[in-house]
Amino acid sequence: MTLLEQITQGIKTAMKAKDKITLEALRGIKKELIEANTASSEDVTDEAGLKIMQKMVKQRKDAAAIYVEQGREDLAEKELAEAEVIAQFLPEQITGAELEKLVKAIVEKSGATSMKEMGKVMGMASKELGGKADGKEIADMVKKVLQA
Repeated sequence: MTLLEQITQGIKTAMKAKDKITLEALRGIKKELIEANTASSEDVTDEAGLKIMQKMVKQRKDAAAIYVEQGREDLAEKELAEAEVIAQFLPEQITGAELEKLVKAIVEKSGATSMKEMGKVMGMASKELGGKADGKEIADMVKKVLQA
């Protein structure tokens, strides 16, 4: 089952359950995937769809942080709830010690020895860990490993 089919099935389930937050989040995903399909000459792969959904989760978390700063917890809660729904369709996120272990392996594979080579390491890390870890966390871990 493709990602778009999974989202469509989730929309049907949310409609039957009358779950507004889930329904709104899933419709947002479907809209983004359809827009990406029409923007490119070929169908969007599930991998590209995962990148789109990661971006959507990040946008919602950023928006929630802004709402909290402005004292609008009600809107922040809605954004975070939608981010959780979208995150259900993403693969398990790698963090902490496991991320550090994978980044160290990538640094060894690349042969990088200094911060000057961070771009090279980030390119490799983004390809290998794309969808499995947040880009900012990957960058922070690469900096930590290269400075050690």
